[in-house]
Amino acid sequence: MSKEAQRKFLLDLAELLERPVVIITKDGKTFEGVLSGFDHPSLNISLLDVKVSNKTYPKVIIKGDVIAEIIAKEKPLFDAREFARILERYFPNLVKVYEETGIVVIGEKIKVTEKGVEGVGPIADRVRKLFNDYIESKEKELQT
Repeated sequence: MSKEAQRKFLLDLAELLERPVVIITKDGKTFEGVLSGFDHPSLNISLLDVKVSNKTYPKVIIKGDVIAEIIAKEKPLFDAREFARILERYFPNLVKVYEETGIVVIGEKIKVTEKGVEGVGPIADRVRKLFNDYIESKEKELQT
């Protein structure tokens, strides 16, 4: 796997952090839970609030070499790259995207993550409005 493909794979996996996933092992066992962490390069993963058959566990760690599939149960609402393109129209040359962490920074003072906008002042208020409109439009997309 090329370095670029590896980087994209790890970004995709990082986007699943704190989200519900289904893990299917090579022997067909299914684990449903919230992805709380993974390590690279072994791809061992940890899940919280895990359902296995009819049992639930608070935490399960699965070795990467037994994993056959990792399936996202929901599509994330916030896409940092997409939102940064929207912001760039209003704040040209002030927007930076940190894809690895899902963070968008505007003018070094305002930070946007999937949890919302951090910052104060008129620019932060405008970003907050754009963020709320963006999330609302994503929620509508999911409903259709």
